[in-house]
Amino acid sequence: MDEQLDARQRWLEVRTEGFARRGARWSAAWLGFLVLSGLAIYLLPFNAYSEHSVLVHTVIGVVLFVPFVIEMVRHVAAYWTFPFTATKLTGYAAGVAALIACISGFVLTWDSSFGRRIDYAWRMVHVVSTFGLVAFLAPHLVTVWLHARRRGDAVLEQVRVAAAVWGRRSFAGATAFMAIAGVLVFAVPRIEFRNEFPADYEKDPYGTGPFAPSLARTSSGGAFDDRTLTGSESCGTAGCHEEIVAEWQPSAHRYAAMDAGFQAIQGVMAAQNGPVSTRYCAGCHDPISLFSGTKNIGIPPEQLSGLVGTHEGISCLSCHAIEQTDVKGNANYVMHQPDRYVWETRDGALAKWLSDFTMRAYPDQHVSMLSRRMFKTPEFCAACHKQFIDEEVNKVGWVQLQNQYDNWRTSRWNEPGHADSTLECRECHMPLVASRDPAAGDSADWNRSPDDGLHRSHRFLGANQFIPLLHELPGAEHHVALTEQWLKGEYAIPEIADRWRSGDAVPLRIEVPEQVTAGATLPLRVHILNNKVGHDFPTGPLDIIQAWVEVVVNDASGKQLFRSGAVDERNFIEPGSFMFKAEPIDRYGNLIDRHNLWEMVGVRFKRSLFPGAAEVAQYELSCAGTAPSPDAHGTAPQDVAVALPADAEGELTITAQLHYRKFDQYLLNFAFGEQSGLTAPITTLSRSEVKVKVLAPRSGPAGGE
Repeated sequence: MDEQLDARQRWLEVRTEGFARRGARWSAAWLGFLVLSGLAIYLLPFNAYSEHSVLVHTVIGVVLFVPFVIEMVRHVAAYWTFPFTATKLTGYAAGVAALIACISGFVLTWDSSFGRRIDYAWRMVHVVSTFGLVAFLAPHLVTVWLHARRRGDAVLEQVRVAAAVWGRRSFAGATAFMAIAGVLVFAVPRIEFRNEFPADYEKDPYGTGPFAPSLARTSSGGAFDDRTLTGSESCGTAGCHEEIVAEWQPSAHRYAAMDAGFQAIQGVMAAQNGPVSTRYCAGCHDPISLFSGTKNIGIPPEQLSGLVGTHEGISCLSCHAIEQTDVKGNANYVMHQPDRYVWETRDGALAKWLSDFTMRAYPDQHVSMLSRRMFKTPEFCAACHKQFIDEEVNKVGWVQLQNQYDNWRTSRWNEPGHADSTLECRECHMPLVASRDPAAGDSADWNRSPDDGLHRSHRFLGANQFIPLLHELPGAEHHVALTEQWLKGEYAIPEIADRWRSGDAVPLRIEVPEQVTAGATLPLRVHILNNKVGHDFPTGPLDIIQAWVEVVVNDASGKQLFRSGAVDERNFIEPGSFMFKAEPIDRYGNLIDRHNLWEMVGVRFKRSLFPGAAEVAQYELSCAGTAPSPDAHGTAPQDVAVALPADAEGELTITAQLHYRKFDQYLLNFAFGEQSGLTAPITTLSRSEVKVKVLAPRSGPAGGE
């Protein structure tokens, strides 16, 4: 009997001391706060309180971890010799769950502080162990409370009193911790953007919306603060997407507004038709300026693109904040204003670190807001990669311009319902590259997996080998080298190697007889094939772009007998060259030669190659002394003198090359002046060479026989 009383007294003392210890109360408050704040972060929608809770949850979790461990060791030691009961079992299980939650929490804290992304497996461990802690701790505390009530004698009153005090103070401590996050909501609120047009902004000049004649629009129907879509470089400096940002830096998307050619032409358009008219271009080239109301009446041409808009062009968010597109083109999309993180738009090194930490620790909003299945579709690209002029702009009527989307849609590369044989925009222009980026891996593609260690390149390789070097963009030299490989068809894309054709993108083949008799006519044909391009070749603004065939004929001594397609000392292509181009005209029949597309009503000539299509450049060289060559469009022939060796024997070497440059020299001279010395680099896309034997004429019978 005495032994039972002693055991009961010892149990009473241990339990009373356990509830009364300050460390026990702080540990319970700490644990209760971590559980409550963790569940709030996990279950509540994205808001400022949840964001601040992430920081408070992390800081308090780290700071009070050691005192908690000390208290738990004391707690276990105090009850170690007591009989093993269900209460003890649930207590041990809760302790193990708490330990796992703490370990996984430290891993996530490290990843959020110094890594590229959190490990989602560890996050799941953290979440599951938290629910496990609740599942075991609740019955542990309930059984203790029921045990005390069941005895019901006065001797346990001090235990009940100590437990009540413990409960109140623990709850108060947890509530105080939770309140810290609430205080931060008021102390550091989310920065409110000023989504207002300038006071003098002309909101509906065409009667079709505030951003017309562009079809771009916002989900609110109004303006966006110019900070809405900016901050692309921070995606790299955060330590997360630096590989992608480095790819974007010299890309056509990045310099869409910065492009000196675009700026010059935009200035002419504004001077001629007013700044409002340039909104037509801005939906695709300069959305930051468009949505913030920069392109407005009274603004001089040099200020049509805000500094931020010019610098970032098509920023990360300019694409990733689009929530809806239409294949009509002309920037027919709806832009949604992203919910930015509390610290994301604040200045200073600490704010930057806290923003990066919060985004990695609490990534769900970032991912769900900026990553959509829609981005993978050609229809998403169609919003800008399809263009037309309408009556609002040219004052006449609708005219189709560049249209990469429908080129692709109706081509051999598109087989609806057959992903394994279809080639889509991103598979070519955003090829997979080895990656350490958080965006690596993808389960939404039929041929990929979440852990494939690859991401889609954001270089958007295409055909502009001029502007990156002109503007001295970061990584321009490497980017231009890749662009030239791309133009030639030499850029390897393993993902589509079994679906993409091999060889040159646009190969040449010379067709001539193996031999010709001096004095006869030599038929020369150059076949050009659109072999690998997923849309027309060339594509884009064909009044600017130039692709042409150069043909050179040399005799056996190396003397040049004939040449077509040469570039003169002023960087102009000689008249009569076989050209891929378009010659748009205005309503008076005048040539559009300054990219003044706002006056265009049609074309008087156009040559381009549909995917899989071929074209033939025809020449006839008369070995008797004349060589007909194409006219200005490479069609009807005209005579050109050709000097042949006196003996008219030997071997002719015929070389044909397909050249490409992004900017017509006349346009560059118009935009920047001939004295600027600017000229676009020329890339030779393909080359072919053949030999033709020239035979001497056969003489008649000697002596008149």
